[in-house]
Amino acid sequence: MPGLIISKSHEVINAKDFIDEMKSKNVTFYAGVPCSFLTPLINYVINEKSLTYISASNEGDAISIAAGAGIGGIPSVAIMQNSGLGNAISPLTSLTYTFKIPLLIICTHRGAPYLTDEPQHELMGKITSKLFETIGIPVARFPTRSEDVNTTIETALADMNESGLPQALIMEKGSVAPCALEDQTAPIAAKNQRFIEEPCQVNLLTRQEVLRKLVQATNVTNTVLIATTGYTGRELYAINDRANHLYMVGSMGCASSLALGLALARPDLKVVIIDGDGAALMRMGNLATIGAYSPSNLKHMLLDNEAHDSTGGQQTVSRATDFSKIALACGYQNVWRSDSLKYLDDFIGDKTEKGCHFMHVKIRTGTIKNLPRPAIKPTEVLQRLMSAIALTNNN
Repeated sequence: MPGLIISKSHEVINAKDFIDEMKSKNVTFYAGVPCSFLTPLINYVINEKSLTYISASNEGDAISIAAGAGIGGIPSVAIMQNSGLGNAISPLTSLTYTFKIPLLIICTHRGAPYLTDEPQHELMGKITSKLFETIGIPVARFPTRSEDVNTTIETALADMNESGLPQALIMEKGSVAPCALEDQTAPIAAKNQRFIEEPCQVNLLTRQEVLRKLVQATNVTNTVLIATTGYTGRELYAINDRANHLYMVGSMGCASSLALGLALARPDLKVVIIDGDGAALMRMGNLATIGAYSPSNLKHMLLDNEAHDSTGGQQTVSRATDFSKIALACGYQNVWRSDSLKYLDDFIGDKTEKGCHFMHVKIRTGTIKNLPRPAIKPTEVLQRLMSAIALTNNN
């Protein structure tokens, strides 16, 4: 691995040494997918009740959840095995890079040249460092000596703050001494769920009609609207560009995981996801993650036109997919299947209500004539949003 000295023999640190040092620097939020190399680190985070660990459905969602927490003002870490790095490429190249969202990545080095490992790790073991460097993410070695912990963390955090981009620490096998999992509180299955289903309408609403009603129903001072990539974000911008809007311009499917991280970091805000059928299908596993953690301030609206509208109208497979029943099965507390939007006020609701909300709305294909693209840069959109919610947090 270029730039790193990789050795079969190295010293070992305790998970406490690393995590407590991170905590002293206000890094308290972790999202990840396990690896046997990471077991002591993850176990310590779960054991430490002052910290947050979110079990993501895949590594890309871990990146997006951590990014959402970072937007909410909580420095965050994404943890993963290098075999899952491919799952994380999209949000790393078109979310954290595009919006300049710094976060720390701890990535294991399965398939290292000195290891006898499973065959599926061989290629990734050779290219992990190169892959990070190719997408503009500097790498350093995860510390294996207690005297190196503070310097490694301080350097990584300083570089993140300066560049506005993620940094990666590559962990070798056996870098952290064993740490037993003391107590793990499993997500509680949703009870007394509410499901309201209306017959499908013949005359469906357009996307812009739904977005206009949604803008009218939400308060700019305490609500964040996160619009998925494609026509949805562009139409929301064209209808009413507000400081509480975030227009996803890439990382298709990651709007919901980004929103989950923000909702968990900022329970004082209502966070509304405006999703699409193609995007939801791409990362449907995050519905299970949202349902499991079920923040009451998260509102998930899915606009379903059964098509990839912005790429020529090719059909998705959503006609055969009952999103509302899937959301119910995943643990969303309140679910509506309604094309009329007569339940919109209930959907937006009060953030003190128990559990997250989901609304599935069938819409027509098509978009606004001469639909503009946002004239404001993604980084400017995000900084404007972060300034707005920082003011809300101070009030």
